[in-house]
Amino acid sequence: MTSKGFTEDTNNIETPNDINVSEKPLNPNKMRSGRVDINILRSKLDAEQSKEFRKNILIFTFCVLLLGVVGVYLSL
Repeated sequence: MTSKGFTEDTNNIETPNDINVSEKPLNPNKMRSGRVDINILRSKLDAEQSKEFRKNILIFTFCVLLLGVVGVYLSL
């Protein structure tokens, strides 16, 4: 019986030589620090909230009408 040992099972793992590639930023464009008008942001937020409010009112009205129709149907 022969004993082979660990010398035949070695794997050569090479590290990449391109270290500079990993140091580059992911976004090559610089971010600009422009000012944002708070009034524009508030108007966008108000418009979004207005849409949500209309949708909620529509759903509530539909539920109330459905409840009324079911109530009238069951009372007959």
